[in-house]
Amino acid sequence: MANTSQPVHRTALLASAVALLGLLSACGSEGSTSSAPQPTEAPRTTSPDTGASTAPAVTTAPAVTTAPSDTAGSASASARTDGRCHTSELRAAVGRVDPGAGQRNFPIVLTNTSDRTCTLYGYPGAAFVDASGKQLGPDPERAPASPETVTLTPGKSAWAGLSFSSPQISGARTATPAALLVTPPDERDPIEVEWTAGEVPVGGDESSVSVTALDAGTGP
Repeated sequence: MANTSQPVHRTALLASAVALLGLLSACGSEGSTSSAPQPTEAPRTTSPDTGASTAPAVTTAPAVTTAPSDTAGSASASARTDGRCHTSELRAAVGRVDPGAGQRNFPIVLTNTSDRTCTLYGYPGAAFVDASGKQLGPDPERAPASPETVTLTPGKSAWAGLSFSSPQISGARTATPAALLVTPPDERDPIEVEWTAGEVPVGGDESSVSVTALDAGTGP
């Protein structure tokens, strides 16, 4: 009878070796397997009310606005309350004669006809002229005085005294003017006022005419 136990034993050993080799290969593959690190996500803010993710709010400083200055309005207000009175803003008149001690005295009245307040300071200019505009006699002399600024609100007046010796007493050479030209202080343009008070001295002895500094009001 043939002996068959030895081949069977060899076959069993070979099968056991193959199985062990397969087991070792599987263990090696599992031990060598590695995974790449997973990227981490940046933290986000979650709204407690809705649960939705929100980006951080960006706060900006409030814009500062400056109200425009009313420089035009300020300049206009200043122009309406300051500065001297101009010829175009005034009306001139000659008041009634006030005779006394051989003198003839007349108030020259300047009235503010504008809608602003203005000022007068000093002496008005005065000149007698004939119908053609030619001056009669010299310029009046200025009576000694200490002028003061006169402030004229709209409608208010200032006056200066115009005086000369009565020609009938002085014996001066005379003429009858057609008008008196009145020039406000520091102005060049005169105001023409009709002259209706007769003769005035224009030459010879005691022919001088004088004018006083302006004062508030319309005369004595």
